[in-house]
Order: sequence, then structure tokens, then C-alpha cells
Amino acid sequence: MSVLRIDRRASRWTLRLDRADKLNALSAGLVESLLAAFDDAAREGVPIVSLQGEGRCFSAGFDMADVEAQSEGDLLLRFVRIEMLLQKIASSPCFTIAFAHGRNFGAGVDLIAACNRRIAAPGSTFRMPGLKFGLVLGTARFARIVGTHAAKRILETAATFDADHAKTLGFIERIASPDEYASIVDEVLARTSELTPQARALLYRTLDAETPDADLASLVRSAATPGIHRRIDDYRRAATQK
Repeated sequence: MSVLRIDRRASRWTLRLDRADKLNALSAGLVESLLAAFDDAAREGVPIVSLQGEGRCFSAGFDMADVEAQSEGDLLLRFVRIEMLLQKIASSPCFTIAFAHGRNFGAGVDLIAACNRRIAAPGSTFRMPGLKFGLVLGTARFARIVGTHAAKRILETAATFDADHAKTLGFIERIASPDEYASIVDEVLARTSELTPQARALLYRTLDAETPDADLASLVRSAATPGIHRRIDDYRRAATQK
């Protein structure tokens, strides 16, 4: 069963996370499918790649199903592959757009943060609880977008913030309903068409503020600290008691 649906057009690809029954949680299979899709889009010179999610939300983040059955080494690899996906999106020669809706968590919010343009439907919310179980994933990128002070205040408490607050922070650039998505993509296409693909790729490389080695090292250090199962269990237990 496919976990990612791709609408391929000459000027744009739409990648739809297709695990609605699991709130589009990032399983290993979905992460690998996304990695392959972004490789293919870059190789074919697709100007725009947009991300959307089926069902009630864009993504509920890391797929916690069967975590207990996986070794700490297996979990570390899964987190590393997510970090590699975030870096691939953030440094893609394609212009990337995230269309968020519903309640979004953790790595799902990181996926949004990795995109060039970030749009949210009215009523969308965002929460990044990774530090509650000692995981540093996408933290520096989020801080580069909203500022260190705002990032600290949000991440220290894993506070939920809505689309209006996200727009104030600069995390979300526009609040728009799904019936506006096509026109937004057309606007972006008109803008990106002002440059040749080669010039656009050069611009993105020149302005790239990513710190891939440092971000990966931070993630590995946090995820490799012994006891990740216990920390996840503690977080989940605390979450159910609220």
C-alpha cells in the first residue's frame, strides 16, 4: 500500500502524505518514500514541490507504533533518516511549499519548517514535544525561523501554538483555506519563473543557512543517549495524565 501519493506535472509536483488512518505519522516507509521523491524531483529539475497531508492533519510526527519492539539502534537510525529528509528538503533546488492543516506534532512540524514557504489552514495548531524525551530534531532550524528567544519559550514547555501565533512568529507566512492552494502555487511559479533553474539553484545555495553537520551531530548525541525507550515511555505516560 502506498504511503505517499505524487501528482507529477511539468511545473510542479504535489506530494501527499497518505496515511490518514495514522494521522500521516512518519513511518520509516513514508520517510524513505519522501527522500526518494525529493531526489527524483531535483534530478528532473521540477520548479516547485508542495507537501500536503490527507485526512485530519498534515502530520502527527514520528510514528510511535511498535516503538517498544525496536532497538535503540533502530530508533536512532529512524531519527537520523528523518534528519536527513529535513536537510534534503531545506537544501532542495526545488522551491518547496508546505500546506499544513489540523493538529501537527513534532517531526511533522519540522517537515513544515524545512520548506521555503509555509502555509496553514485556519484552525491549524503546532506542537514540538521532542525535548520532552530528550530529542534534538529540527531545533536549530526552528530557531533560525522564529528567533532564538521565541524558540526557547516554545520548546522549553512544548507549548501548542496556533496558526495566528505561528504567523506572528514568522513560522507560517500565510493562513489560507485549501481552495486557495492552487492559486498560491501559481503565484510561486510566476515568481520562480523569473530565474532560470540554474540561477535559482545558485541563489538557494548562496543563501543556504543550513548547518547540516552540526544539526545531525546534535540529533545523534541526543538520540544515542541510553534510555530513549524509557524517556519516550515517560513522555507518553505524562501526556495521558494531562
